[in-house]
Amino acid sequence: MEKNYNQIIQERANHVFEVMAQRVSSEDLNKIKEAFELAQKAHAPQIRKSGEPYILHPIAVATIVAEEMWLGANPVCAAFLHDVVEDTPYTFEDIRQQFGDDVAFLVKVVTKKPNKEYEYSKQLDNYRQILNSVQYDIRAVLVKLADRLHNMRTLASMRPDKQMKIAGETDYFYAPLANRLGLYNIKTELENLSFRFRCPDEYEEISSLIAKHVETNRENLETFKTQIEETLAETGIKAKVKVDYRRPFSLWRKMQKYGDDFTHLKYRHFIEIVFADNQSHLSEKEMAMKIYCILTDRFKEKHGSMSNYIDSPKENGYQSIHVKLLPDFGRWQEVHISSWRMTRQSQLGCVAERTEGNIQNWIEKFRKVLHDTIGSAKHNEKYMEDIRATFYNDDIQVFTPKGKKVILPQGATVIDFAYELHTELGDHAKYARINGRLEPITSALRRGDVVEIFIDETLHPGEDWSQYAHTYKARKSIRRYRESIPHSNLCRCEECNPIPGEEVIGIRNSVISDLVTIHRRDCQQAITMASSYGDDVVSVDFMVDETLYPVIISVRAVDRHHLFIDLTDCITNTLGLSMESFNTKTTHNIVVCKIRLGVHSNSELKTIINHISAIEGVDEVKRLRQDEADYMLYD
Repeated sequence: MEKNYNQIIQERANHVFEVMAQRVSSEDLNKIKEAFELAQKAHAPQIRKSGEPYILHPIAVATIVAEEMWLGANPVCAAFLHDVVEDTPYTFEDIRQQFGDDVAFLVKVVTKKPNKEYEYSKQLDNYRQILNSVQYDIRAVLVKLADRLHNMRTLASMRPDKQMKIAGETDYFYAPLANRLGLYNIKTELENLSFRFRCPDEYEEISSLIAKHVETNRENLETFKTQIEETLAETGIKAKVKVDYRRPFSLWRKMQKYGDDFTHLKYRHFIEIVFADNQSHLSEKEMAMKIYCILTDRFKEKHGSMSNYIDSPKENGYQSIHVKLLPDFGRWQEVHISSWRMTRQSQLGCVAERTEGNIQNWIEKFRKVLHDTIGSAKHNEKYMEDIRATFYNDDIQVFTPKGKKVILPQGATVIDFAYELHTELGDHAKYARINGRLEPITSALRRGDVVEIFIDETLHPGEDWSQYAHTYKARKSIRRYRESIPHSNLCRCEECNPIPGEEVIGIRNSVISDLVTIHRRDCQQAITMASSYGDDVVSVDFMVDETLYPVIISVRAVDRHHLFIDLTDCITNTLGLSMESFNTKTTHNIVVCKIRLGVHSNSELKTIINHISAIEGVDEVKRLRQDEADYMLYD
């Protein structure tokens, strides 16, 4: 039977009008109706991939903006009109004349700019345009998220390659953005729709396992839920209790993170307790803690499982009390306790409290980092990675010894912590104490850690620091320092690891003509290259400077009392060098040591070998190749 699309269009548009009529003036409501009428007229000839009239898409976006995001009249108008300029003959000026500057601005932000050539790519330029608008008006980003959400809800009508492209964009950018804006429901739906179209087999498999899990545990969980309801009712507390099952993407991510299969994955569901606001003289925190105390009197609490996200909310605004309780059927259950306001906050995020000050606070959280990255022409190729570092899915709170709270992404290290406090502290960080324990600056941090940083003014960010940095600020600072160091067009062979003073040759790179790789003359790779590409062999001046080159030396000696002390005294006191590592193995009174340290030149290495050779009992000292160093202690 053929659908009556005219009736469907009008019914769905009327629903938007009914939702908005409850919170806007009659004048604004008429403006919204006019926006729909213009969109309907502009898109009249167009059909979606699904075969439906195109106007159903703008209506759906307007419904999300009105009903799920609770935005005002102008964003709803922009939602109706968001594709008009991009896909029809109407212009921004047409919209401005009929609906005003504000609606025209919102439509302009969500309209992709038609370029024959893009600065980086169509997708990256589009991300830049969207994020740049956050600095001025967050509503435009919310309209764009609503647009993306409806596109994902109707993605089944697209070709598989288009599905992968759109789902990849969503997983990479739009879902993390929704998370950072505190829009939990939208973030969760985007993640799962993306997962469904990117990995349909895994999605279906996990969905099936969830369905079996629901059926298997239904009776026990219903009993536990009823016990909680009855326990709270006995004390006069009004609360809604429900079992909430985690979505396929959330469980898949946990499986990847912990290496578990579905069967052994903990906490595939949780019990949510939402208590009514203003039912007593108690504050929200006091009421949540009262419920916590009542439940832990009734059920056994897992030691150390209580997390207080009310005093320390997540960066996206999430608040709750989490605790693990043991019901009568003997398996720990995760329980979340929150007020109705807190759950509304987690659904609507930055627009939950729709005051100018509230919205402005959220904008300020992004303004500086976006301004820095957008304005940094030198680093635009890394733009999205820097931005995504600010949209992490989870965050942790750690503290200075004086109690200052620092919010970092999950997995952040001491390096991130140091840079978050001050750039100079990060640039010269040497080591840290985490909860009083001595740790390297590459150590990962956990929620609640107390971190103290110790510096050395002579130290600077090393080549490997970037792989331990997770925040935009840390990455930017490390990159800035590394790029300030003069770079040579010479690089060292990773096989022979030459050092200044050795006999070396250079071989020109066949792709990058001004890049020359330095080899020792006995390097097998150099010999092979020289025999095949003789014209690329060049002379090089490999001069001594302040650079320390890592070398590994082997020491073979007769075991005796104080041998280790004599070796370390020679290296650290006599020669004034630092050792990166010192490994030993003793077999029937013969000691073999592998020592890794840094030297400036081959002559300095010879001096070291001569000094160690003079130690009593030492029979042989030599520099090792990397392959020898890897296996010599395990022969």
